[in-house]
Amino acid sequence: MVHRQYNPKVCFARRFAPEVEGAGVTPPLKSKPIRTVLAWQALATLAIAAGAGVWAGGHAALSAALGGLVTLSSTVVYAFVLGIGQTASAGATVVTMLRAEGAKILVIIVQLWLVLATYRDVVPAALFAAFVVTVLLFSTAFLSRE
Repeated sequence: MVHRQYNPKVCFARRFAPEVEGAGVTPPLKSKPIRTVLAWQALATLAIAAGAGVWAGGHAALSAALGGLVTLSSTVVYAFVLGIGQTASAGATVVTMLRAEGAKILVIIVQLWLVLATYRDVVPAALFAAFVVTVLLFSTAFLSRE
C-alpha cells in the first residue's frame, strides 16, 4: 500500500479512517437523499395506483403501478451508476453524473416501451400520471440532507 500525504482540510475522512479506501463516501443507495426519494416515489406510486384502481378498475391500478415502477427502477440504476463512477476531480464527477443520468433515461425509455408494447390493457392516463409524478419527485433529493 502506498501512503500519500493528504491535506486534512480537504480529505477529512482520510485523516480518521486511512485504512478504508474511499472513506467518507456514502454509497448512493445508502444515502439519505436517494432513500428519501425512493420512499416518496413508492408512496406516490401506491397512492396513484389506489386512486386509479378506484377510478377505473384493476387495469388502471396496474398501469399506475407500472408507471411508478419505471421511475423507481430508473432511480436505482441512477444511484448504482453514480456509485461506480469516478469522483476524483470535478470533471470526473460531472462525467459520472451525466453517465448516471443517461443510464436513467435509457432505462425509462426501454421500460416504457416494454410496458406499452406488451400490456394490451394499459390505461395510458394512469401510467403516465404515476410516471410524471414520480419523475418530478426525483428532484426532491436536493431537499433531503445527509
